Amino acid sequence: MSITNSESSPDRRVLLIGASRGLGLALAQEWAQDGRYVMGTVRGSGRTGLHDLADAHAGQVEIETVDITEPAEITALRTRLADRRFDLLFVNAGVTNQPEGTVAQTSTEEFNRVMVTNALGPLRVVETLQDLVEPAGMIAVMSSGQGSVANNERGGHEVYRGSKAALNTFMRSYAARHSGERRTLVLMAPGWVRTELGGPNARFGIDESIPNVVKTLDALQGRPGLHYVDYLGRTVAW
Repeated sequence: MSITNSESSPDRRVLLIGASRGLGLALAQEWAQDGRYVMGTVRGSGRTGLHDLADAHAGQVEIETVDITEPAEITALRTRLADRRFDLLFVNAGVTNQPEGTVAQTSTEEFNRVMVTNALGPLRVVETLQDLVEPAGMIAVMSSGQGSVANNERGGHEVYRGSKAALNTFMRSYAARHSGERRTLVLMAPGWVRTELGGPNARFGIDESIPNVVKTLDALQGRPGLHYVDYLGRTVAW
C-alpha cells in the first residue's frame, strides 16, 4: 500500500529523478532509512537497485519510469502524478563522457548527448513537474563543482564542465523568473564521489557525500532563492 499525502508529514515526500544507481540510489536509501517517502524514477523496464530498495521498504519507496531526454516521457510522468504533491523534487539524472580531448575534438553527437542529458533535460523536468512541489517546498538539481566557471583553473573534462555550467545558468534564469516565490532552489555539488560516473579514483566514498548532501538540503529548507552549494553546505563560486 502506498503512503498517501495525508499520511506524510511535512518535508517527508521526495520525488527523485534518476534513482536506479550511484548517487541517486544512495539518496533514495538515505531518505528511506530516515523514514521519508520516496518516489524514485528509472529508465526502461530492467531491474535495478531501486527495485531492491522498494522491496525492502514496501509502501515507502515507489518506482516510476522516465527518460529525461524524451520530452514526451516527462509529460507522461506529469500526467501520471497529477494528483500527487511532494515537498522535494530532486533531479539527479545525468551522464559523463571521456575526460580527454577538447570540446572542439568532441563529436556533435556526443556533445548533444551530454548537453541534453545534463542541462536541457533537467530543466524540462523542473518546468514540467514544478507544480507537483508544495509552494514552500524545494526543487534541487544535481550539479557539480566542475560547473563553476570561476573555479575552472585547470581545464579538462570540457564537455562535462560545460554541461554543468549550462545547467547552473539555466537554473539561475529559472530562479530569476520565479523570484519572490517561497520555494528553495538548490544546485548541489556532491563532491568527486566513487561511483560508475565518478570513477574508481574519485576522492570520496558515497557514505562521505550523500549523508551530508541530505543534511545540507534539510538545512536549506525554508530559505527561498537559488543556492549553489557543495555537500557540506559551502557556497560554490559561480
